Amino acid sequence: MRNGFSGVMIAAGAAAVTVFLWLAVIPTAGQQAPAVGQFPAYRPPRMADGHPDLNGIWQAFVTANLDLQDHEAQPGPHPELTGAYGAGPAGQSVVEGGEIPYQAWALAKKKENYEKRLMVDVTSDKKWHDLGDPELKCYMPGVPRANYMGLPFQIVQGSSPYILVSYEFTSATRIIRMNWKQEAPTDSWMGWSRGHWEGDTLVVDVTSQRPESWLDRAGDFHSDAFHVVERYTLVSPYHLMYEATIEDPKVYTRPWKISFPLYRRMEKNVQLLEFKCVPFTEELLYGSFRKQPAK
Repeated sequence: MRNGFSGVMIAAGAAAVTVFLWLAVIPTAGQQAPAVGQFPAYRPPRMADGHPDLNGIWQAFVTANLDLQDHEAQPGPHPELTGAYGAGPAGQSVVEGGEIPYQAWALAKKKENYEKRLMVDVTSDKKWHDLGDPELKCYMPGVPRANYMGLPFQIVQGSSPYILVSYEFTSATRIIRMNWKQEAPTDSWMGWSRGHWEGDTLVVDVTSQRPESWLDRAGDFHSDAFHVVERYTLVSPYHLMYEATIEDPKVYTRPWKISFPLYRRMEKNVQLLEFKCVPFTEELLYGSFRKQPAK
């Protein structure tokens, strides 16, 4: 009898635990459904206007700036001098489906870009952007690359119809204009960002980026028809899920998507610092024009 009673109590206890766990993951009224499998339902803190509060310093911990797709560890530019300094780690693709859907000519161009990523030619305006990764030359990285360069960036959100995003690399900035209809006055390195809310997700439409920017150090590129739609969703107090859908009918065969989490920087007194890299590029870009001493 004791064994039978114990069995009933164990079964009842297990059922209670099951019900408790089941209830724990059901969103209550106003909560957002899980964004990804590893995150439970989460209702983010709100601004005065009722929208999620995205303020904070965020950072990606993916290796997408080296290569958006799967890649092995790779040596730096001069391993015979620097050894492991400057080498890049292996990494997994952040591209949905694993590969970027290039048109045949564009895939060949991407490979050429990679082979010439460390070359520069500034002898004329026409050749200025023909060779070399723009990051190498300290140009602003564009979107979405700015979000996965491995350096932190800050989102500043207040009561105005603008959201500021400030990046550490080159001290680049961009303004997200909420619910705007106006088109960009001109192309720029960081493009023209117009945002709106879809539930608890900030959606940002980015156009008018300069065609010279690259997506990574592997030579992935785009044309002047580049169009990016970003999605920022808070999935925990410490994680912001980032997605970007990319289309460019001149370069790719179809739209494609990248996604990865951004992590909130939690150090005491953490702040965005400066990485003004222009002085580091002067010798690379202009050293050949220096007046040579008389022999």
